[in-house]
This record gives sequence, structure tokens and C-alpha cells, in this order.
Amino acid sequence: MEDYSAPYEEHGTTEETESISLARAFGERSILRDLVETLVLALVIFFAVNALTGRFYVRGSSMEPSLHSGQYLIVSKLSYRLGDIQRGDIVVFEPPNGDGEDYIKRIIGLPGEQIEIRDGAVWSNGYRLEEPYVNSATPYSGSWLLGPDEYFVLGDNRANSSDSHSWGPLPGKNIVGKALLSYWPPQHWGLAPHQRFPSMQDQE
Repeated sequence: MEDYSAPYEEHGTTEETESISLARAFGERSILRDLVETLVLALVIFFAVNALTGRFYVRGSSMEPSLHSGQYLIVSKLSYRLGDIQRGDIVVFEPPNGDGEDYIKRIIGLPGEQIEIRDGAVWSNGYRLEEPYVNSATPYSGSWLLGPDEYFVLGDNRANSSDSHSWGPLPGKNIVGKALLSYWPPQHWGLAPHQRFPSMQDQE
């Protein structure tokens, strides 16, 4: 009597082996595809974040007491595509004197305004600005008429800042973005200390 069981079992074992091999192949392809998709997504997010924001390192004391040397800030490059530049905003920009290093200052004057500095204070179109973020009187004087796309920027540390009082109005095209928050060191973590001013119309 012939034994037919051995070939049948051998045939079944071959099919199971092939199924396991295919499953492993598909599993490996799935893992590889997931890794590639994750990497592509990470790159997209990285480039999107870098296109919309930037990092800025505060050097020097020109923005004391609002910002301190050694702070790291996140700067939004999108803010002024969605809204207008406001008086009191802290902005990062390329200085018109072209020394190759970005500056950070506060917007004090807006396009078309007459800015005066006298009696230790800043005046815009004849109105004195209340500036709670400075801790001493402005130690210089002068008058500037801003053009259609020009801004007047000053450091909060008026006695030690290279800004519009020394090199003139800032062209709007030079503004890189608006400071959003400080993320290092931990003791200075928080939103950038912008200042809101009433509009000139509200003061009339």
C-alpha cells in the first residue's frame, strides 16, 4: 500500500513558507514606506517652519530692560503679511547702514508721521508718547519726517542703542519679522513685550 501523506505534507509546507515570505516582504515594504513618509513629512514641516519663522539671538543691552543679552527669540515672518506694523511692536530687521547683522528694536514712528525727540521724550505728530518700557529719559533730540514706507525704530535703552536717531528712518522692506516669544533662557521664557498705543485719532 502506497503512502501519499508525505508529498501532501511537503506541498503544504512549501505554500506556508511562500506565504510567510510574502508577508515578511510586504511587512518590510510597509515599514520602509512609513519611514520614508515620516521623513518627508518631517522635512516639509521643517522647511515650512523655517519659511514662516526665524530664530534671533539678542546681543548687547540696547533693548534693556525689555530684552536681555543672551536671550533667544522666535520671530514671525508671517505677521506682517497678515496684518499691519503697529507702533510698539518689537521687530527684527536689516539695518540700512548695512553692517551685515540683523538688529532688534521697537517701532516708534509710522509712515507719514513727524517724529520729534525733545525734553527727554518722543513726540509723534505733536503727541507725546507714554513709554512705560524705558527706564530713563531719552538723552538726545531731533526731528524726522517719515516717508510713505518708512518707520522710526528705537532701542528701549535709549542711552545705548544704534537706531533711527543715529542712522535715520528704516525702510519697510528691511523688516524681517515680528518678535513672538523668548524661549531661552528659561527664566525669560514668555511672549515678546510689545506695547500697544492708542491711535492718534483717539487722542484728538
